[in-house]
Amino acid sequence: MKAELNEQALLKGLAQNDSRAVEALYKSHFSMIQHFVTNNNGSFDDARDIFQEAMITLYEKVQLDNFGLTCQIKTYLFSICKNLWLKRLQQMGKYSAPLSAQEETISVEEDLDRFEKKDAAFAIMDRVLNSLGEPCKSLLEGYYLNKKGMQELASQFGYTNADNAKNQKYKCLMRLKKLFFAQYNIGE
Repeated sequence: MKAELNEQALLKGLAQNDSRAVEALYKSHFSMIQHFVTNNNGSFDDARDIFQEAMITLYEKVQLDNFGLTCQIKTYLFSICKNLWLKRLQQMGKYSAPLSAQEETISVEEDLDRFEKKDAAFAIMDRVLNSLGEPCKSLLEGYYLNKKGMQELASQFGYTNADNAKNQKYKCLMRLKKLFFAQYNIGE
């Protein structure tokens, strides 16, 4: 009930052009759209553009007297963004299925749930990686995020050879997995 009232307050604030409502919507929902767009052949700037278009659409809708939102704001924004992004991909020739076929196969709620679960998993992974400690954190980031080779990592961390660095990376990865799944299973 409280969430419904909060959403109604946000919509009312948006209709009154309240910058706090706009800021709250951005803080709450932009990362979800950024994640969707960047995982589907887009960039951060593309995500900002798409989200801005969706916010304008929502703003225009809340100005109408007969507008009644029948779902959560995040579902509405995600639906608009998804359709806008698929349309843009289609225009760029990176997506060939007609939008109507896509809408029939996957509901927005299923898509949204999937992205929320991924976001939660990424948040857990980030928290666990930060709690892992050194040199494991830097070693794993160097290999997986910065794409450094084992020889380079061996010299950077003072291992005698690439095989020793590889062994240490494996041990760190196993420790990370153990910590991650301990946290991930608690959240389910």
